[in-house]
Amino acid sequence: MKRFFIPLCAFALFATGCTTNAITGRKQLSLVSESSLQQEAVTQYKSFLSQNKVVSPTTSKDAEMVRRVGQRIANAITEYYKSKGLGKELDGYNWEFNLVQSPDVNAWCMPGGKVVVYTGLLNVTQNEAALAIVLGHEITHAVAHHGQERMSQALAAQGIGAIGDVFTQGNPKTNSIFNAIYAPSAQIGVLLPNSRKQEYEADHYGLIFAAMAGYNPREAIPFWKRMMALSSGQKPPEILSSHPLDSKRIQALEGYIQEALRYYHPVKK
Repeated sequence: MKRFFIPLCAFALFATGCTTNAITGRKQLSLVSESSLQQEAVTQYKSFLSQNKVVSPTTSKDAEMVRRVGQRIANAITEYYKSKGLGKELDGYNWEFNLVQSPDVNAWCMPGGKVVVYTGLLNVTQNEAALAIVLGHEITHAVAHHGQERMSQALAAQGIGAIGDVFTQGNPKTNSIFNAIYAPSAQIGVLLPNSRKQEYEADHYGLIFAAMAGYNPREAIPFWKRMMALSSGQKPPEILSSHPLDSKRIQALEGYIQEALRYYHPVKK
């Protein structure tokens, strides 16, 4: 009987916890409130920064660039959502952009706009527009509730309902799931069934946001080719862990670029 219980619970949770994403229009499982995730993200973000070397924007042009590009992307996203009458979707977002000293080729965004870029990534971005492509992609994961969706899937798979604040109910499983999905060491593809769909969404809307911020979306092709070259014959960078096949990604990007160009007005230096 037990072997049927968890699948039945998962089905019941799925049936009652689906929402339609305001921007993508896709149905998503949503068992955890955005406000709960944002509160937990603040805690985890502060903990991460305290344990790593944060590069000061007052002494580093790279760190200043990360904050400048990040804020332009955030402003573009805010403008985009407001233009759709969806400004409330970004309630609770208090953007933070930090550059952390690390050779890892990675960047991530937690709920509520808590963003980190690793110095190792800048060796691959090589220019401001490519950095905007990355930040647009990673921030889209957050604003499109991809992590919330993955966490909900994990909760449903274990038959865990989300009533109230799941992080204060004394259930260590929920905190473990959060860390597996949002922690800087997490694999993006923890839950594979939707990960590639989410990646395409992040590419699509990330390019639009980068273009709205004044960065040429055409930079996406050479940047992702450089990223993909890093995975040749070895373990891919974490940021590529669940991405689509190279050829399919490039093909999709070319279509997204044409759309994004409609939003593109070069940034004023």
